[in-house]
Amino acid sequence: MGLMLCDHLWATVVPGNDWLTDIGRIAFPIFAFMTAEGFFHTKNLKKYVLRMLGFALISEIPFNLMMGSSFFYPVHQNVLWTFLIAIGLMWINEKAKGKNIALRVLIGVGTALLGYILGILSFADYNGAGVLMVLVFYFFRGRNWWCFLAQLFCLWYINTEILSGFFYVWEIFGTQIEILRQSFALFALIPIWLYKGEQGYYSKGIKNLYYWFYPVHMLLLCAAREIII
Repeated sequence: MGLMLCDHLWATVVPGNDWLTDIGRIAFPIFAFMTAEGFFHTKNLKKYVLRMLGFALISEIPFNLMMGSSFFYPVHQNVLWTFLIAIGLMWINEKAKGKNIALRVLIGVGTALLGYILGILSFADYNGAGVLMVLVFYFFRGRNWWCFLAQLFCLWYINTEILSGFFYVWEIFGTQIEILRQSFALFALIPIWLYKGEQGYYSKGIKNLYYWFYPVHMLLLCAAREIII
Protein backbone atom coordinates (compact mmCIF):
# COMPACT_ATOMS: atom_id res chain seq x y z
CA MET A 1 0.00 0.00 0.00
CA GLY A 2 2.86 2.35 0.81
CA LEU A 3 4.53 1.72 -2.53
CA MET A 4 1.27 2.28 -4.40
CA LEU A 5 0.70 5.49 -2.44
CA CYS A 6 4.12 6.74 -3.53
CA ASP A 7 3.27 6.14 -7.17
CA HIS A 8 -0.10 7.86 -6.86
CA LEU A 9 1.42 10.81 -5.00
CA TRP A 10 3.69 11.30 -8.01
CA ALA A 11 0.66 11.11 -10.31
CA THR A 12 -1.32 13.70 -8.36
CA VAL A 13 0.06 16.14 -5.79
CA VAL A 14 3.85 15.95 -6.21
CA PRO A 15 4.53 15.50 -9.95
CA GLY A 16 8.15 15.61 -11.01
CA ASN A 17 9.47 13.60 -8.07
CA ASP A 18 10.41 10.62 -10.18
CA TRP A 19 11.80 8.63 -7.26
CA LEU A 20 8.21 8.18 -6.05
CA THR A 21 7.06 6.45 -9.22
CA ASP A 22 10.34 4.53 -9.48
CA ILE A 23 9.76 2.78 -6.16
CA GLY A 24 6.06 2.67 -6.93
CA ARG A 25 6.82 0.25 -9.78
CA ILE A 26 7.43 -2.40 -7.11
CA ALA A 27 3.80 -2.35 -5.95
CA PHE A 28 1.97 -4.00 -8.85
CA PRO A 29 3.90 -7.32 -8.98
CA ILE A 30 3.30 -7.71 -5.22
CA PHE A 31 -0.44 -7.17 -5.69
CA ALA A 32 -0.37 -9.57 -8.65
CA PHE A 33 1.36 -12.19 -6.52
CA MET A 34 -1.12 -11.75 -3.66
CA THR A 35 -4.04 -12.05 -6.09
CA ALA A 36 -2.74 -15.47 -7.15
CA GLU A 37 -2.16 -16.42 -3.51
CA GLY A 38 -5.63 -15.20 -2.60
CA PHE A 39 -7.09 -17.41 -5.31
CA PHE A 40 -5.53 -20.47 -3.71
CA HIS A 41 -6.13 -19.56 -0.08
CA THR A 42 -9.66 -18.14 -0.15
CA LYS A 43 -12.26 -20.32 1.57
CA ASN A 44 -14.98 -19.13 -0.80
CA LEU A 45 -13.96 -18.14 -4.33
CA LYS A 46 -17.41 -16.76 -5.14
CA LYS A 47 -17.33 -14.38 -2.16
CA TYR A 48 -13.75 -13.42 -3.01
CA VAL A 49 -14.76 -12.51 -6.55
CA LEU A 50 -17.92 -10.67 -5.48
CA ARG A 51 -15.99 -8.68 -2.88
CA MET A 52 -13.37 -7.68 -5.44
CA LEU A 53 -16.09 -6.88 -7.99
CA GLY A 54 -17.82 -4.64 -5.45
CA PHE A 55 -14.65 -2.72 -4.74
CA ALA A 56 -13.85 -2.51 -8.46
CA LEU A 57 -17.17 -0.70 -8.90
CA ILE A 58 -16.63 1.47 -5.80
CA SER A 59 -13.10 2.38 -6.96
CA GLU A 60 -14.04 3.32 -10.51
CA ILE A 61 -15.04 6.95 -9.86
CA PRO A 62 -12.07 7.66 -7.54
CA PHE A 63 -9.78 6.12 -10.18
CA ASN A 64 -11.40 8.16 -12.97
CA LEU A 65 -10.97 11.35 -10.94
CA MET A 66 -7.33 10.56 -10.24
CA MET A 67 -6.35 9.49 -13.74
CA GLY A 68 -8.66 11.56 -15.92
CA SER A 69 -9.93 14.34 -13.63
CA SER A 70 -13.44 13.27 -14.59
CA PHE A 71 -16.22 11.06 -13.21
CA PHE A 72 -16.28 9.26 -16.56
CA TYR A 73 -12.97 8.10 -18.04
CA PRO A 74 -13.63 5.06 -20.26
CA VAL A 75 -10.10 4.64 -21.64
CA HIS A 76 -8.53 3.49 -18.36
CA GLN A 77 -10.09 1.21 -15.73
CA ASN A 78 -8.89 0.54 -12.19
CA VAL A 79 -6.58 -2.33 -11.37
CA LEU A 80 -9.21 -4.50 -9.68
CA TRP A 81 -10.67 -5.25 -13.12
CA THR A 82 -7.24 -6.53 -14.13
CA PHE A 83 -7.24 -8.89 -11.16
CA LEU A 84 -10.80 -10.05 -11.84
CA ILE A 85 -9.87 -11.04 -15.40
CA ALA A 86 -6.89 -12.98 -14.06
CA ILE A 87 -8.99 -14.75 -11.41
CA GLY A 88 -11.42 -15.94 -14.08
CA LEU A 89 -8.57 -17.34 -16.14
CA MET A 90 -7.00 -19.06 -13.14
CA TRP A 91 -10.38 -20.68 -12.46
CA ILE A 92 -10.46 -22.01 -16.04
CA ASN A 93 -6.99 -23.50 -15.60
CA GLU A 94 -7.99 -25.11 -12.29
CA LYS A 95 -10.89 -26.80 -14.06
CA ALA A 96 -8.40 -28.24 -16.54
CA LYS A 97 -6.44 -30.04 -13.82
CA GLY A 98 -6.72 -33.77 -14.20
CA LYS A 99 -6.77 -33.51 -17.98
CA ASN A 100 -3.85 -34.77 -20.07
CA ILE A 101 -0.74 -32.59 -20.09
CA ALA A 102 -1.09 -31.50 -23.71
CA LEU A 103 -4.60 -30.15 -23.10
CA ARG A 104 -3.50 -28.39 -19.93
CA VAL A 105 -0.63 -26.69 -21.77
CA LEU A 106 -2.98 -25.68 -24.58
CA ILE A 107 -5.47 -24.22 -22.10
CA GLY A 108 -2.66 -22.45 -20.24
CA VAL A 109 -1.32 -20.83 -23.39
CA GLY A 110 -4.84 -20.04 -24.59
CA THR A 111 -5.87 -18.36 -21.33
CA ALA A 112 -2.65 -16.33 -21.25
CA LEU A 113 -3.35 -15.07 -24.77
CA LEU A 114 -7.00 -14.43 -23.91
CA GLY A 115 -6.02 -12.54 -20.77
CA TYR A 116 -3.62 -10.35 -22.70
CA ILE A 117 -6.32 -9.49 -25.25
CA LEU A 118 -9.00 -8.89 -22.59
CA GLY A 119 -6.66 -6.65 -20.62
CA ILE A 120 -6.11 -4.48 -23.68
CA LEU A 121 -9.73 -4.40 -24.85
CA SER A 122 -11.07 -3.58 -21.37
CA PHE A 123 -8.53 -0.77 -20.83
CA ALA A 124 -7.78 -2.31 -17.43
CA ASP A 125 -4.86 -0.85 -15.50
CA TYR A 126 -1.57 -2.36 -16.71
CA ASN A 127 -3.69 -3.79 -19.59
CA GLY A 128 -2.78 -7.25 -20.86
CA ALA A 129 0.63 -7.15 -19.20
CA GLY A 130 -1.01 -6.84 -15.80
CA VAL A 131 -3.13 -9.94 -16.37
CA LEU A 132 -0.04 -11.85 -17.49
CA MET A 133 1.83 -10.90 -14.33
CA VAL A 134 -0.86 -12.49 -12.17
CA LEU A 135 -0.80 -15.62 -14.34
CA VAL A 136 2.99 -15.84 -13.98
CA PHE A 137 2.56 -16.30 -10.24
CA TYR A 138 -0.21 -18.83 -10.87
CA PHE A 139 1.65 -20.98 -13.40
CA PHE A 140 4.99 -20.79 -11.58
CA ARG A 141 3.73 -20.96 -8.02
CA GLY A 142 6.25 -22.56 -5.70
CA ARG A 143 9.66 -22.15 -4.13
CA ASN A 144 11.63 -24.35 -6.52
CA TRP A 145 14.61 -22.75 -8.22
CA TRP A 146 12.98 -23.15 -11.63
CA CYS A 147 9.85 -21.31 -10.39
CA PHE A 148 12.00 -18.42 -9.21
CA LEU A 149 13.90 -18.41 -12.51
CA ALA A 150 10.67 -18.47 -14.52
CA GLN A 151 9.20 -15.63 -12.43
CA LEU A 152 12.35 -13.55 -12.93
CA PHE A 153 12.45 -14.12 -16.69
CA CYS A 154 8.72 -13.54 -17.21
CA LEU A 155 8.64 -10.37 -15.11
CA TRP A 156 11.74 -9.09 -16.87
CA TYR A 157 10.15 -9.69 -20.28
CA ILE A 158 6.75 -8.26 -19.35
CA ASN A 159 8.17 -5.12 -17.75
CA THR A 160 11.01 -4.36 -20.15
CA GLU A 161 9.62 -5.60 -23.46
CA ILE A 162 5.81 -5.39 -23.22
CA LEU A 163 5.40 -2.40 -20.90
CA SER A 164 8.74 -0.72 -21.61
CA GLY A 165 8.19 3.07 -21.58
CA PHE A 166 10.31 5.86 -20.10
CA PHE A 167 13.99 5.23 -19.43
CA TYR A 168 16.85 7.00 -17.67
CA VAL A 169 20.30 7.42 -19.18
CA TRP A 170 23.05 6.87 -16.62
CA GLU A 171 26.75 7.17 -17.31
CA ILE A 172 28.91 4.56 -15.62
CA PHE A 173 32.68 4.61 -16.18
CA GLY A 174 32.19 6.65 -19.34
CA THR A 175 29.57 4.31 -20.77
CA GLN A 176 25.95 5.40 -21.16
CA ILE A 177 23.44 2.84 -19.90
CA GLU A 178 19.68 3.02 -20.41
CA ILE A 179 17.62 1.98 -17.37
CA LEU A 180 13.91 1.48 -17.94
CA ARG A 181 11.72 2.94 -15.21
CA GLN A 182 9.49 -0.13 -15.40
CA SER A 183 12.46 -2.39 -14.68
CA PHE A 184 12.33 -1.29 -11.03
CA ALA A 185 9.31 -3.62 -10.77
CA LEU A 186 11.74 -6.56 -10.63
CA PHE A 187 12.71 -5.55 -7.09
CA ALA A 188 9.26 -6.81 -6.05
CA LEU A 189 10.66 -10.32 -6.32
CA ILE A 190 12.73 -9.73 -3.16
CA PRO A 191 9.78 -9.57 -0.72
CA ILE A 192 7.85 -12.09 -2.82
CA TRP A 193 10.64 -14.65 -2.56
CA LEU A 194 11.02 -13.98 1.17
CA TYR A 195 7.37 -14.94 1.69
CA LYS A 196 7.14 -18.43 3.19
CA GLY A 197 3.43 -19.04 2.74
CA GLU A 198 2.54 -18.05 6.30
CA GLN A 199 -0.28 -15.61 6.98
CA GLY A 200 0.66 -12.49 8.88
CA TYR A 201 -1.52 -10.63 11.38
CA TYR A 202 -5.14 -10.88 10.31
CA SER A 203 -8.43 -9.48 11.54
CA LYS A 204 -11.67 -8.25 10.03
CA GLY A 205 -10.51 -4.66 10.55
CA ILE A 206 -7.23 -5.29 8.73
CA LYS A 207 -9.07 -6.97 5.84
CA ASN A 208 -11.40 -3.98 5.54
CA LEU A 209 -8.41 -1.62 5.62
CA TYR A 210 -6.77 -3.48 2.75
CA TYR A 211 -9.85 -3.19 0.57
CA TRP A 212 -10.98 0.33 1.48
CA PHE A 213 -7.49 1.82 1.23
CA TYR A 214 -7.59 1.68 -2.57
CA PRO A 215 -10.66 3.87 -3.27
CA VAL A 216 -10.29 6.10 -0.19
CA HIS A 217 -6.66 7.08 -0.75
CA MET A 218 -7.43 7.99 -4.38
CA LEU A 219 -10.29 10.25 -3.28
CA LEU A 220 -8.07 11.94 -0.71
CA LEU A 221 -5.31 12.49 -3.25
CA CYS A 222 -7.77 14.00 -5.72
CA ALA A 223 -9.08 16.34 -3.02
CA ALA A 224 -5.52 17.32 -2.09
CA ARG A 225 -4.67 17.98 -5.73
CA GLU A 226 -7.63 20.35 -6.06
CA ILE A 227 -6.47 22.26 -2.99
CA ILE A 228 -2.74 22.37 -3.77
CA ILE A 229 -2.59 22.73 -7.53
